[in-house]
Amino acid sequence: MDRTERLLDLVALLLDAHEPVSWAELKESFPEDYGSGSDEATERKFERDKAELLELGIPLTYYLPEPGFTPEEMAVLYAAGSAALASGAFPGRHDLQHALRKIGFFAGGELATPRVRMELGAVRETAAVPEFLEVLWAAASARKWVEIAYHSPKRPEPSSRKVDPYGLVLRRGVWSLVGFCHLRQGLRTFHVHRIRALKMNTSKPRTHDFEVPADFAIDAHVPHAPWQWRIEPPVEVRLELEGPLVAQAGAHFPDARIERVGDRLRVTLTVTLLDALLKHVLALWPQARVVSPDSARERFRNLAQAVASRHGGKA
Repeated sequence: MDRTERLLDLVALLLDAHEPVSWAELKESFPEDYGSGSDEATERKFERDKAELLELGIPLTYYLPEPGFTPEEMAVLYAAGSAALASGAFPGRHDLQHALRKIGFFAGGELATPRVRMELGAVRETAAVPEFLEVLWAAASARKWVEIAYHSPKRPEPSSRKVDPYGLVLRRGVWSLVGFCHLRQGLRTFHVHRIRALKMNTSKPRTHDFEVPADFAIDAHVPHAPWQWRIEPPVEVRLELEGPLVAQAGAHFPDARIERVGDRLRVTLTVTLLDALLKHVLALWPQARVVSPDSARERFRNLAQAVASRHGGKA
């Protein structure tokens, strides 16, 4: 069906409806346009049609089913959203504020906003980070390329990069952008606080500049833990956990190979920043210890002795 004809038929269908029209009904009414092909392709086509109707001044209202959260789940979700807003740097802030107001309404009473302030630790946030996050969020959602001036500690001057933004992720207080770098012709990770200037491609706003590969996984490019930062050659480290840590192994070491040995757990990790792992294990002592390799055991003993010496004890 011709696009203009489809838009006119879509408007006529919505005007004639006496109740909300479901996605299933739309696919049934427009089988050639919304009912054939992959779900992703048909949804993208419908999103483009909706955007054009909105630009033409036709008001549309969206309805979603009730999420069915328990009061406890609502409280946790509200607390997490409030903490994100309190950080001062979170993409989609207006959408998040709107969502929190809805949660408060459906909770049937006022939910207190926790007084939480998220810090960036060793990373100093620039004043432009919240603004950059909003632009990157919009660019990733619309699949439009961005041009950034990126500062690397290895270079005195920022370099200009054209990037297809695949996604944003927050790890330990640091926002990272993962996308296809046209300069390097490959996937790269950029820390948002190192971006000095940012511009999104605004031409043809309803047309995607790129497609995110089906096998793209952002976790493969931004590590969960400091010991996964690619700074040193990889080394395999084996730990042993006991006591309460047996039930918490997955939370402390989400990407490890874990096997039970009697009442203990053996945890094997590939590490690219050894000291970061050893400091974490030291905080879990005595229910966690380093088993191998010997170089890691020796380094762990030295760290423990240094801590004990500062407090007048013996490791």
